[in-house]
Amino acid sequence: MKSKAVRSPLTWLGGLLIVYLAVPVIAFVIRFAKSNNRGFGTPGLWSAVRVSVLSASISTAIITLLGIPLAFALARSRGRLSALVGVIVQLPLALPPLMSGILLIYIFGPYTTLGHLFHQQLTDSLTGIVLAQTFVSAPFLVIAARSAFAAIDPALDEVAATLGHRPLSRFIRVSLPVAAPGISAGMLLAWLRSFGEYGATVLLAYHPFDLPVFTEVQFGGTGLNVTQAPTFLALVIAGAAVVLAHQRRPERVRTASSLPAPRSPAVAEATRVSFDLDVTVGTFHLAVAHQAQSHRLAILGPSGSGKSLTLRSLAGLLGPGAGVVTYGDEPVQSVATERRRIGYVPQNLGLLPRRTVWQQVVFAPDADAAVASWWLETLHLGGLHNRLPDQLSGGQRQRVSLAQALSRGPRVVLLDEPFSALDAPVREELRREVRRLQYDTGLSTVLVTHDAEEAALLADEIVVIADGRLLQAGSREEVYGHPASPQVALLLGMQNLNRARVASSTSLSAGSLTISVDPHGLPPGTEVVWCTRPEHIGISPSAVPPVVPPVVPPVVPSELPGEIVDVADLGAVTAVTVRLADDTELLVRTVRPGPLSRGERCRVHIDPSVVLVWPVTPSSYARPHADADPAAGVG
Repeated sequence: MKSKAVRSPLTWLGGLLIVYLAVPVIAFVIRFAKSNNRGFGTPGLWSAVRVSVLSASISTAIITLLGIPLAFALARSRGRLSALVGVIVQLPLALPPLMSGILLIYIFGPYTTLGHLFHQQLTDSLTGIVLAQTFVSAPFLVIAARSAFAAIDPALDEVAATLGHRPLSRFIRVSLPVAAPGISAGMLLAWLRSFGEYGATVLLAYHPFDLPVFTEVQFGGTGLNVTQAPTFLALVIAGAAVVLAHQRRPERVRTASSLPAPRSPAVAEATRVSFDLDVTVGTFHLAVAHQAQSHRLAILGPSGSGKSLTLRSLAGLLGPGAGVVTYGDEPVQSVATERRRIGYVPQNLGLLPRRTVWQQVVFAPDADAAVASWWLETLHLGGLHNRLPDQLSGGQRQRVSLAQALSRGPRVVLLDEPFSALDAPVREELRREVRRLQYDTGLSTVLVTHDAEEAALLADEIVVIADGRLLQAGSREEVYGHPASPQVALLLGMQNLNRARVASSTSLSAGSLTISVDPHGLPPGTEVVWCTRPEHIGISPSAVPPVVPPVVPPVVPSELPGEIVDVADLGAVTAVTVRLADDTELLVRTVRPGPLSRGERCRVHIDPSVVLVWPVTPSSYARPHADADPAAGVG
């Protein structure tokens, strides 16, 4: 692999640039080694070195103090003003340094207002050098720091807010540490640019000499030989700065030798979360409302439906303009996120880099250390308290994020698809763990998910949304037992949606098929979508009648002939795909399939009481078969 990399054209192209950059330095070193008059004794040399190092350090300190807040603000802003400020920051990069010096003379020159105010001391002084260097070097730090801040996962700041940290605390404890490598790189570039600045400096502050101006004066007055010393010193100082800046320092992680004795949390008071939201983000408009009856709520919907936006609105992360939010009987839409006392587990977990598990779970200002220790033990994280996030498995990171949210005794925990990225066994284990905690500790939760089974397991009440709109809301039994539309049925994981027509008060017709059903008063001729769950369908070979429970007339069970097109053994159940007349297909799930095989004729039994029927509307999620009659079945 290495030999291929060496032979790559990209490697050779990069090598050409390295040669171009290195050859002049090598040529100078050879010339310097052979020279007898290098200029180290030239008067003023060491003073110039001192001035350059001092002024560059002062400039970098000023740029750092003012530039980091500016970079942070630019990274968080997206408006026209931010774009204009970004252009202004980058202008010194485009200007020739001499032109920058001319611009500065108009402001700080001896005959300007500022010049008179400071008694003409802003030029031809160390102050003048610092002013010139700050102007030309500031963009390097601001641009690097802005990129570093912009690359921070927004979930880190949001999690810190939900844990009770105010904006300044989040900036110091979250944003600065995460952006530190980019800020350090910007500081290095700013210092090097200041140290080597000539054009603006020579116009604004010819005296005292810094190293570039001193070198130019010596070159013009004496010749090339005496410039060797300042050039050599500049190379050494700049090289030392780069090496020191890139020196790998051992990562200091504050570990905890022991944890406080665990103490179980008090049983939480049940908190229902109700909302009436109307918010637009970009081009997406969310308008959903629900009055909760349970403290265990699930928001179910497909990707892009607005689920996460709803959850962030409930957390207060979109501000009070998102709409009305109520915790219990208390309106909280005007309460800042950090004062709502909630727990929040985002999709990507929001664990802070370079912080141990223990530091994560006690990161909230009001975290209870003893309760945090109990959560670590309860969530099977004992002995992992000194590990960093990248030393944990996906399931362990998920548990840490949950323990972090729970360690402050939140009123409600907001879970944004917390198990979606986990392997099936780990996902199932954590689901059961959260369900147990809900009942053992009275945990109030709002769960966002696209998994209907997960919603049924962890919630007593379901809100189904799509495209930013409410489709159905109610108790788990109501929503799962009586989906409001085919669209809701699909989102609940129901299959076998087919199209038909009401034939009578007891049946539907789909081509040559007749399905016994109660059409709930729909008049004959009405086009409908009908559905039955795969586990509610009986199946047997054609020669063996299925064993079915008795039903009450006048609606009699449907016994339909078909052909088996697929048999899939899924372990706990067997999935059988059956093709009925007119190419209508049904999926059947059975625990005792019997001797069924592909191509075999069979009979399916459909109990009318488990068939759901909806009139066809433009929003019906029906998938018509190719070449099928509109009145026939739809797959």
